[in-house]
Amino acid sequence: MSDLTRPKSPKIIAIANQKGGVGKTTTTINLGAALAEQGERILVVDLDPQGNASTGLGIEPTDREYTSYELLLDDIPLEEVVQTTEIENLSLIPATVDLSSADIELISNEKRSFLLHDALRQKDIDQFGFDLILIDCPPSLNLLTVNAMVASHSVLVPLQSEFFALEGLSQLMMTIREVRQSANPNLRIEGIVLTMYDARNNLSQQVEDDARSNLGELVFRTVIPRNVRVSEAPSYAMPVLTYDSQSKGAAAYRALARELMSTKKRNAA
Repeated sequence: MSDLTRPKSPKIIAIANQKGGVGKTTTTINLGAALAEQGERILVVDLDPQGNASTGLGIEPTDREYTSYELLLDDIPLEEVVQTTEIENLSLIPATVDLSSADIELISNEKRSFLLHDALRQKDIDQFGFDLILIDCPPSLNLLTVNAMVASHSVLVPLQSEFFALEGLSQLMMTIREVRQSANPNLRIEGIVLTMYDARNNLSQQVEDDARSNLGELVFRTVIPRNVRVSEAPSYAMPVLTYDSQSKGAAAYRALARELMSTKKRNAA
């Protein structure tokens, strides 16, 4: 019989695309903020050595004493690594450039693909009461991304509304398939979200048509528009929902959060 007093384990979603500049970190930050705004308790794990998700959530490099690097390689307890942010219900495991050497250091570790999986399942994860963990992956299919996929229940893929956007997906899908076969048979695709979408541009509409005809229901109904407020917000170290709550970008990420949660409830039913 299950213990109803024990907190439920959080759902873990890797936000991944090996192509850079597709809105991966932007989606992690703003989807996290939108979910937190809706009352979900969110943890963002910054797994990108550039540390942009950490900066975008207002955590200065000097305030990142313990990071995802220490979590993976030094067995630091979660309570030492998780930091609160200015956004209610949203916490962060930050990253620094130290993480760039992790790939080399992980190679000799026989549990190299499972380090994040084990770290996010420490017993003290329950004390935080997280509903969702979002992992911001680096723009490559390296050991850090594999760690994220092994640790996750699903992968959310931001897809830029530009020419050749769908071509890079085949390599990502192959990696997901390999992780399923070798380490995480239950890994699934949460969905594909079209980013930087310009409704006035025929190319954006063509990419959307191609994505929906090839990938069907895997593509979220919500699309993220190309929006100057979304681009400006990181330079002020805040999500667009805080920077300009009434902008089209903020509205789109709120819609994406609602769509994600409705899918989560359907899958749980």
